[in-house]
Amino acid sequence: MSADRAAIAEFLRSRRYVLQPEDVGLARGSRRRTRGLRREEVAALSHMSADYYARLERGQGPVPSAQMIAAIAQGLHLSADERDHLDRLAGHPPRTRGATNDHVSPGMLRILDRLQDTPAEVVTELGETLRQTSLGVALTGDTTGLTGPARSIGFRWFSDPAVRERYAPEEHSFLSRLWASGLREVIAVRGPDSRAAAYADLLLERSAEFRTIWETQEVGVRPREVKRFRHPELGALELTCQTLVDPVQAHSLLVYTAVPGSESHEKLRLLSALSARSSAGT
Repeated sequence: MSADRAAIAEFLRSRRYVLQPEDVGLARGSRRRTRGLRREEVAALSHMSADYYARLERGQGPVPSAQMIAAIAQGLHLSADERDHLDRLAGHPPRTRGATNDHVSPGMLRILDRLQDTPAEVVTELGETLRQTSLGVALTGDTTGLTGPARSIGFRWFSDPAVRERYAPEEHSFLSRLWASGLREVIAVRGPDSRAAAYADLLLERSAEFRTIWETQEVGVRPREVKRFRHPELGALELTCQTLVDPVQAHSLLVYTAVPGSESHEKLRLLSALSARSSAGT
């Protein structure tokens, strides 16, 4: 299947025109005259150069790879059908939908974009972070760029001791049981040939702690509503986690809040200042 550069350009422009800054968590500004989003805004949202994206809209340059299509689809908040259409225009077969798909739905992205003053993240059923707010990054570190099994916090929990430093020591034993139980339940749903099963096999080889917990055959361990973090600069935080689930994609939006007037509520305010300072430094 050959690519249709002109059709790609026309489709990208049409999708950019219908998006408004507030739809993607951007400030409109008093002097904006642009119809929809600017090209450079879409490029930034898609984590690519403005020049590369501009050439795509002009029907020039190389045909975008499947990886680039996925990035653009998220930047433009495309639906799964729209993303598949863009794949076909670029000559790529539409990708598999469902639990193994990392495409975050537009509705969930719209909610996430409105949570920029709150730690929040979108994760897969294996604890792989797909998107984070800036405060989410400030709370747990940037985990969206990880690759392979290390994308899963459950896998990192047993394979990378540094991960545990962000969580209260008294929670470590429970969290070990939680990740093992959750992985076992995902395997039961997705089957022995799933990515979850591959993660379990790797951990059985590498982690004595995981092997011990795995042998108990425990299932049904559920996350606690209050999560206790250890921030490297702010110390202990007790945050309530609210979860919104996309059952089609098997993705969850995790939103962390603190009780008003509590010490953790004040620390979230300081976390916001730290995040703003870090962004200004970059």
